[in-house]
Amino acid sequence: MRAVVVERFAEVPGVREVADPAPGPGAVVVRVEATGLCRSDWHGWLGHDPDIVLPHVPGHEFAGVVEAVGAGVTRLRPGDRVTVPFVVACGSCPACARGDQQVCERQEQPGFTYWGSWAQYVAVPHADANAVLLPEGMSFTTAASLGCRFATAYRAVTAQGRVRSGEWVAVHGCGGVGLSAVMIAVAAGAQVVAVDPSPRALERAAALGAAVCLTPDADAAATGTAVREATGGGAHLSLDALGSPAACTASVSGLRARGRHVQVGLLPGGATPVPMDRVVGLELELLGSHGMPAHAYPELLAQVAAGSLRPDLLLGATIPLAAAPAALAALTDGSPAGITVIRPQER
Repeated sequence: MRAVVVERFAEVPGVREVADPAPGPGAVVVRVEATGLCRSDWHGWLGHDPDIVLPHVPGHEFAGVVEAVGAGVTRLRPGDRVTVPFVVACGSCPACARGDQQVCERQEQPGFTYWGSWAQYVAVPHADANAVLLPEGMSFTTAASLGCRFATAYRAVTAQGRVRSGEWVAVHGCGGVGLSAVMIAVAAGAQVVAVDPSPRALERAAALGAAVCLTPDADAAATGTAVREATGGGAHLSLDALGSPAACTASVSGLRARGRHVQVGLLPGGATPVPMDRVVGLELELLGSHGMPAHAYPELLAQVAAGSLRPDLLLGATIPLAAAPAALAALTDGSPAGITVIRPQER
């Protein structure tokens, strides 16, 4: 099969032929019809993830068709249209038994712990516990956006962030995750402040229903002050959807008393200057959010089917596999407005 292969960290990878994956016991192989270009892939390419061993194939959000089924798989058949959470859970550890597959103690992650979906085929371990059957009529490009960014934003806003109608929600960073969070918060009845340096990203956030759009200040604390002024005292819920020390600091700084900060974007190594005096004095909550388990997808899929959520509106460019290496390197200059989707089967 053709795949994007990273040979050295931070060097533009190439596209070459590698061996097809085979389905082991409990696993399936999926023919990848669409797979996303995500900032998490960029972090992995730079060597920020210790689980990655070179040579390596990136890609962790995908949708496609089950091509082959391993021994012991009972729920899936060749031809099934599926997507998969980026956390592939074991299905049997204590965390999985609690329903917390997104923090599975023996989790695997395509594109990180094993070769991922920037290829024509990808393996899915423990497939009965992880594959999500797609509704009829949902395109593969839309479904691919659910595997990481949209599903991550959905759980971050609704489950971890506990958004309520009428609340102010601040979203720092309006790439794929951030724009998803804007849409989801607006659909929940919240008022949204979108924060991003890109005018185009803010335009898209406004089109999705953001009530206020702000350009971040060079001083993260000043950005937080601007959010508090715009919301009449501070956001009830704030998300760092970018993954930068400045965005994290601004997010916490912009909260009102007893507000909730959710860290969604991956932070690089090193110190992040979180204003802990505000955390203590205002009894703020600092929460992480790490994807969404497969069993939680039906609620999300029902809202998509009903049209109350439109992840298809967040799709940006669609590119062939050969264009993926350059698109990955371009993330160094910032995330595109919208979700870029790679079509591995196209030349």
